[in-house]
Amino acid sequence: MRNHHDPFAPPNKQRPARLNSLLWILEPLERDPGYTRRKMFGCEAAYLDGSLYLVVADREAPWNGVMVCTSHDRQAALIADMPALVPHPELGKWLYLPQTDETFEAIAQRLVALAQLRDPRLGVVPKPKSRRRKPWREDE
Repeated sequence: MRNHHDPFAPPNKQRPARLNSLLWILEPLERDPGYTRRKMFGCEAAYLDGSLYLVVADREAPWNGVMVCTSHDRQAALIADMPALVPHPELGKWLYLPQTDETFEAIAQRLVALAQLRDPRLGVVPKPKSRRRKPWREDE
């Protein structure tokens, strides 16, 4: 433990960044020339050709599984095809495959295969980042 009274004491050891145990799901996408992976709210997001397709998370529910990036009008077709998918409890426009589902691995692999095929039921175009406003103090 660091001695708070000693300014020359060594700093506390940094904890290594926790690796997401579900990164294996995204591995098949790594060979796709349009693939990009980015961090998103402590999860790993998979983009193909600039569209967001899948997010994998191994945290506490409901952030423990695969989030399928889609829109409300495309959810029914995906759920009919893969009943294990449920609307995400916090991101209602996306679907969620909880890691606790007994078909998790098979469905996760199927979702990646659909993403590779650019299935039109998957993928959302991210909103462009808004330009920053001038600081309010600048006018003074």
